[in-house]
Amino acid sequence: MTKKERALKAIEILKEKYPDAVCSLTASNPFELLVAVRLSAQCTDARVNLVTPALFERYKTLDDYCNADISEVESLIKSCGFYKNKAESIIGMAKMIRDSFEGRVPDTIEDLITLPGVGRKTANLIVGDVYGKESIVVDTHMIRISNRIGLVSEKDPKKIEFALKKIIPPEEGSDFCHRIVLFGRDICSARKPLCADCPMSACCKKVGVSK
Repeated sequence: MTKKERALKAIEILKEKYPDAVCSLTASNPFELLVAVRLSAQCTDARVNLVTPALFERYKTLDDYCNADISEVESLIKSCGFYKNKAESIIGMAKMIRDSFEGRVPDTIEDLITLPGVGRKTANLIVGDVYGKESIVVDTHMIRISNRIGLVSEKDPKKIEFALKKIIPPEEGSDFCHRIVLFGRDICSARKPLCADCPMSACCKKVGVSK
């Protein structure tokens, strides 16, 4: 089985298991999603979703964030961890989007990664989920699972992103990444993967390997 054939098989299997996979972060507009993704760094999505309702109620517009008192933002997001850096980058993102992008969240990876606190993982999620463009979100689940099932032999996130873009159909990338996250949480965990119950055994070249 070639890597592309393996990728297509994985897509088929995960579609059947997680037909309605979407981003687990709650947001009502592109900037809120950008904020939520920033907060999710080294924090669970579940925790972020507990924090963002109060944050989004307090700051409703881009200008609200631009004019926010950083200490107040810090207090609202403190439980997400690294709150000082995250508060600074959230306000910085808002100001840069206002001043450099006419108040619109950018729709390219190249522009998004110029924003404070935004890396390729965040940028790919935004262009995929918000703008429907080709994207591959390389998080810890994707790094682990794409190696386990033989799609890549690489640990560098950027190299994995570009390698997967060669074998994942562009229209499948965003949903595939969301399904990989669910699969990683449910079955293919880092320490104790449930290989005996894994629907991906047909395309996994490392069945039973837990590292």
